[in-house]
Amino acid sequence: MPKDTGIGARSKRREDIRFLTGRGSYTDDLAMQGQVHAVMVRANVAHGRIVSIDTSAASAMPGVLAIFTGADFADVGGNPAGWLIHSRDGSPMREPKRPVLAHGKVRHVGDAYAAVVAETYEQARDAAEAVAAGTEIEELPAIVDMAAAVANADNRVHDEIPDNLCFDWGWIEDNRDAVDAAMKAAPHVTTLELINNRLVPNAMEPRASIGEFNPGTGDYKLTTTSQNPHLTKLLVCAFVLGIPEHKLTVVAPDVGGGFGSKIYHYGEEALVLAAAKKLGRPVRWTAERSESFLTDAHGRDHVTTIEVGATLDGEILAIRTNTLANVGAYLSNFSTATPTFLHGTLMAGPYKVPHVYVNLKAVFTNTAPVDAYRGAGRPEATYSLERAIDKMARELKLDPVAVRRKNLLTPDQFPYTTPVGLVYDVGNYQATLDKALDMADLAGFEARAAKSRAAGKLRGVGLSTWIEACGIAPSHLVGQLGSRVGLYDAATVRVSATGTIQVMTGAHSHGQGHETVFAQVVADKLGIAEEAVEIVHGDTSKIPFGMGSYGSRSLAVCGSAMDRALDKIIDKGKKIAAHMLEAAEGDITFENGSFSVAGTDKAKSFGEIAFSAYVPHNYPLETLEPGLEETAFYDPNNFTYPAGAYLCEVEIDPDTGKVTICSFTCADDFGNVMNPMVVEGQVHGGVAQGIGQALVEHTAYDENGQLLTASYMDYTMPRADDVPFYQVDHSCVTPCSHNPLGVKGCGEAGAIGSPPAVVNAVIDALHRAGMDHVDHIDMPLTPARVWAAMQA
Repeated sequence: MPKDTGIGARSKRREDIRFLTGRGSYTDDLAMQGQVHAVMVRANVAHGRIVSIDTSAASAMPGVLAIFTGADFADVGGNPAGWLIHSRDGSPMREPKRPVLAHGKVRHVGDAYAAVVAETYEQARDAAEAVAAGTEIEELPAIVDMAAAVANADNRVHDEIPDNLCFDWGWIEDNRDAVDAAMKAAPHVTTLELINNRLVPNAMEPRASIGEFNPGTGDYKLTTTSQNPHLTKLLVCAFVLGIPEHKLTVVAPDVGGGFGSKIYHYGEEALVLAAAKKLGRPVRWTAERSESFLTDAHGRDHVTTIEVGATLDGEILAIRTNTLANVGAYLSNFSTATPTFLHGTLMAGPYKVPHVYVNLKAVFTNTAPVDAYRGAGRPEATYSLERAIDKMARELKLDPVAVRRKNLLTPDQFPYTTPVGLVYDVGNYQATLDKALDMADLAGFEARAAKSRAAGKLRGVGLSTWIEACGIAPSHLVGQLGSRVGLYDAATVRVSATGTIQVMTGAHSHGQGHETVFAQVVADKLGIAEEAVEIVHGDTSKIPFGMGSYGSRSLAVCGSAMDRALDKIIDKGKKIAAHMLEAAEGDITFENGSFSVAGTDKAKSFGEIAFSAYVPHNYPLETLEPGLEETAFYDPNNFTYPAGAYLCEVEIDPDTGKVTICSFTCADDFGNVMNPMVVEGQVHGGVAQGIGQALVEHTAYDENGQLLTASYMDYTMPRADDVPFYQVDHSCVTPCSHNPLGVKGCGEAGAIGSPPAVVNAVIDALHRAGMDHVDHIDMPLTPARVWAAMQA
């Protein structure tokens, strides 16, 4: 029977009570005494030299307190990239300064070059318009197309970078000759050119920040919409403003979604802190939705050529990819890691491929910065690979399912070292494939297709077998690869005298359900009620230094730190119990919330031990300090590797090209599952975003660098009637072998496996209808694109 509490129970998310009743506390909800308002002045051209900024008219307007320009921050540090990538020739990447406010040049539409602070938002907005009117910018040719950006040495996003190239990266460079030879010898080579379309993250809550400064103590406080408050604190203190680290507190309260776009530090956060110090008053800024479209870090935006060498019976011999990856106008914090070590290292997928080589060129353009978006590199790798394998199967006239089954790693091959440097510890990819095929009733597809034909529709089925790497680790290895931060995490478990528990975690919750799932893990291990556990996160003054939430790392990394801290609590509890029960410590066992002397009925409850720790009347004071609080850090020794198989069935209206998703089936291996309901919700959300990318979402710039999809009037988001009811299964479990919980991560899986499954299904439907000329359609597969491909 299903559990009703602890690990494995479908506990309802406790945080949903405040969210659903409108009692959440978001940054923009907070009203600080004496607060004033900031509005950014943003470039309306994609590329231009700032000739002059006349602020005199704006300064004289009612309520205006201060106007800042890039000149005010010319001497402070820039916001750095989190990973230093080296090109194939060994040279370090080009890393231009990313300023708080643009100085000298603006480099994308929406680039902030000034900020106005006034008593009210309306006054600040009016004055910002006056600053814009008083600004002269010499417009320069915009650099939008990546291939043209690299080819044109004269037109430069950054004057010091002649070819607009951040780096030219090869992975693994030593594999290159072997891959070339394997491709030359391969009986068949499939080549596919594809685009992984740029996306806007579109979290429900736009970014917002409030800066405060206490002149009496010199303390700063930043309240902001962050997935990673400690990283923001580190960057502001060490690189941007130079604030002593102990003088800055960063608080991320309830955050209404992030999907990666709120991992990073943005210039507005530094601006409100500097303004608060100058004015001696809290300064707040909240983005309008139009600002979010223009300035939040976008996702994806790759142009890839992938080649797959194979035998005539479908055995993969080698894979080679060449990719242009758009990083936009500036380097965001993880923008260099996403297309390299989160993308190139996954190009073997879940397959036994002897040879893989990945070349990637990161390109500066006059567009918004591009960084990690749900999946972060793994969707890009999976999409290229799964589309190419489907095309290869069709060229060889083989069944796409059989081709995948032939090449999937088998359980006896683990641990398996891939040719691109990863070590998969465990897995059973055949099991998830079999489960997905069974759930989707692939055997009954022909009957469903016949019904579709009778209704004048085309029906197809698409498969994707995928793997991802989560819980980026370990710190010593990623340090060698260029990471400028450690990728451990931490937790503090504080037991009160009455036995209730606070857990302070480095991970941040912004929709994942940490407050519920972490409490389940603690309650299960200590044998206490979930209601007795409070999860504290998001405030750097309360939590241990941690690296936030992204990359499906929260439970695998921070949860493991929490588990270690609980082990310390139990170990200390055993020492206290041994003294109280007059027994040897080695004879004390702990189970179901009770410390017992083995083989006897002598026992003390967890609550009694906790009380004794704080009221030590009967306590081993000569060997043990009072209190019951422990901290633990956890630095994984490997990634975790969730994997799965997704099947999508679609119908196409041949008169319009409209694609309707009829069914979507997910069979995932997430290792041990803590809360099935939360896992299913994460998969549902990820698949919805993947379907959005596959069918409707697209970010478009014109040749002048103007964002054409700058609002919900132009940028289509998937709605409820665009997605089906999903079939989701996570019963194929191979527990992670190297973390104490055996978990792998589930937050991004749906967005990784779904886009290729959707596109494969559409191409399958067209081929079944005799349209063999259509071997690929780039995402999004809008009705216009599908219809045009059919007519060709």
